[in-house]
Amino acid sequence: MGKFIISRIISLIPVLLGISLLTFILIQLVPVDPAEVYLRLSQIPPTDEAVAVTRAELGLDKPLHQQYFSWLRKVARLDFGSSFVTKKPVLDELLYCFPATIKLTAVSLVIVLLISIPLGVLSALYKNTILDQLCRIFAFTGASMPNFWLGFVLIYFLSLKLDLLPVYGRGTPAHLVLPATTLALGSAAVYTRLLRTSMLENLRQHFVLYARARGLKERLVVVRHIMKNALIPVVIAFGMTLGHMLAGSVIVENVFAWPGVGRYIVSSIFNRDYPVIQAYVLFMAVIFVLLNLIVDIICGFLDPKIRLGWDK
Repeated sequence: MGKFIISRIISLIPVLLGISLLTFILIQLVPVDPAEVYLRLSQIPPTDEAVAVTRAELGLDKPLHQQYFSWLRKVARLDFGSSFVTKKPVLDELLYCFPATIKLTAVSLVIVLLISIPLGVLSALYKNTILDQLCRIFAFTGASMPNFWLGFVLIYFLSLKLDLLPVYGRGTPAHLVLPATTLALGSAAVYTRLLRTSMLENLRQHFVLYARARGLKERLVVVRHIMKNALIPVVIAFGMTLGHMLAGSVIVENVFAWPGVGRYIVSSIFNRDYPVIQAYVLFMAVIFVLLNLIVDIICGFLDPKIRLGWDK
């Protein structure tokens, strides 16, 4: 297992370098000179002389390869520069907003698990029954609804009509209910269907027949043999979903005025705060890569064939 983990970590090095290069190049392709943006946000007239001085201060007058390696060295030290708007270090501002996003994502993931695992298992075990039909309707409906539309529907009924929950902001646990539910329902629907499909596929395998022939109780057959194998594709998708939730909470955070990274990056995009945008893109890409690594390790524990394939 150790060899498998080491090989996966080594394989991430070129991926991370490629991500850093793409992140740097994307900012270079913006149509507006970052020096001019910096001056405008600082309320300084962007004269030719001021732009030239600012470009020199920001290191934008150097060749691109020198800019890239200089930026990469700073990133390696977790120095992402300062915000054009607040003049504060970008990392400090991201770390200030990130706990709110993590909290929202964590609660959403709990909701996803509490909904999708029972519904997916029951839908597979009671195939073609009324319960299965209801679970499938939920899966199709939930997967097809956009987050922002679902959020407005929940606000209208649960907040405006019934006055049960607060609409926006962060404070009490009640403030988490609407945004976390909005963020979770779409993923819960997808996982319900994915787990149902995986369970049905494993129910037809020979090892299930052999386990039943040995006289094992049906509960043990389901838990130890069927669910263990059925969870592998779910775990793989789960890592991607976690990354999408962290990055995709942008819409939900803005709908419910949740003070997380998503809301912060939207304001940075409107202000063309390029250091913040660059740090956010790189930060989220690294999170996706690390989550994929964790998922691969977990799948290696669940299925020895995966890690043996890497050890060859």
